[in-house]
Amino acid sequence: MRHRVIFAFCIVVAQVPMLATAQANAKSEAHATHSASPVIPGTPAGRALRAWLDAFNSGDTAQMAAYARRYQPDRDVESEMPFRKMTGGFELLTIERSEPYHIEYTVKERNSPTAGYGVFDVTRSDPPRVAAAPLVAMGKDGSVAALHIDAATRARVIAGAAAALDTFYVFPPVAATIGDSLRARLARGEYAAYDNGIAFALEINSELREIAHDKHLRFNYSTRPIPAEPSGPEVAPTADEIARERRQLESRNCGFVKAEQLEGNVGYIRFDMFADPDICGATASAAMSFLANTRALIIDLRDNGGGSPMMVAYIASYLFDARTHLNDLWNRKSGETKEYWTVDSIPGPRYGANKPVYILTSKRTFSGAEEFTYDLKSLKRATIVGETTGGGAHTVSGHRLDEHFMIGVPNARAINPVTHTNWEGVGVEPDVKVPAKDALAAAEKLVAVRP
Repeated sequence: MRHRVIFAFCIVVAQVPMLATAQANAKSEAHATHSASPVIPGTPAGRALRAWLDAFNSGDTAQMAAYARRYQPDRDVESEMPFRKMTGGFELLTIERSEPYHIEYTVKERNSPTAGYGVFDVTRSDPPRVAAAPLVAMGKDGSVAALHIDAATRARVIAGAAAALDTFYVFPPVAATIGDSLRARLARGEYAAYDNGIAFALEINSELREIAHDKHLRFNYSTRPIPAEPSGPEVAPTADEIARERRQLESRNCGFVKAEQLEGNVGYIRFDMFADPDICGATASAAMSFLANTRALIIDLRDNGGGSPMMVAYIASYLFDARTHLNDLWNRKSGETKEYWTVDSIPGPRYGANKPVYILTSKRTFSGAEEFTYDLKSLKRATIVGETTGGGAHTVSGHRLDEHFMIGVPNARAINPVTHTNWEGVGVEPDVKVPAKDALAAAEKLVAVRP
């Protein structure tokens, strides 16, 4: 049986850059019926929305940075600019809901017919800050009407979500608290105003974050129908499924962006995912073998969002000479603990246990990338340079609730064999704390002063 555990769960409800991944095939219905740009209200939420639209549409990094300083200090402006170029900015179509500290709206990409549904939630602080600003692609027709859900749907998916949490969530008392909250709010009619799927999913996600503070726990709405889950025992993926996954991973070079020799015979490698080693092990081995003779190695995980713990172990294997215990995963439902060790036999030469290794991190470093960083830091095998990582330590299983709703439930907890804990909710603290954009230069300076 082919079985994979992953640290990252692909979600529909996401931050702004996810909008461009959904391809619309027709012009937005909203765009056809709203030729004049709507008036954005002068509320705290409305002013934040206006400031973001003006800054994003300008395409000016300095203006985006000014917006971030005012409203979202943690927003990564540099990584957002390629998305701005891709979309061409956004045309505001409608204001769907407006409250003083909450606003919902629709937009269309200037460079494509893709439409999106967005929310701005701002704090009541002085000055107000943006607490959340998700933007979700609306599907091929771009129609808000197509997102409509009724009371029966809300009740059904709430019941399914509570059941999945009760069965799988790594913290049973928290699961019970969430389930009680969801059912109580439903009974009081507090969800009645959320009559479209995206807005409902965003509201439930806000509630999950408030109760659990778990970045892996997600309640998702998909504009495309979600295939029914097969009944009966788990089956291995078909040959077609494996081939499709292979094509997708290979089209991205398995996440490997760079492997190069820097000045002074320093190795530098950047990869932005920990892909399945059954498919991508050869790519990882080629990159590590290329750098085997460098005198120090810099591993750039600043844009790595995680992936397979098996690939974490596979790449880590090149950095040790002897078999080494890296991490454990305890599964809530089975009660079993799976140990992860370095791989005994790997292609090509090992980098070895003695040459210096530096790992570059950012707040975007997440999940499996955090495990790799945490493992090597705990074993004193690497120096961590950059920012504190995102703080997601649980593996996730996806559970279909109906044709359009799914919940991602953290079902297993990482337990480090050295610290006997993990990085959930706190992230991995760097040894050398610098802004992410300066991490490479800082690591190179550290290498330069070593004998």
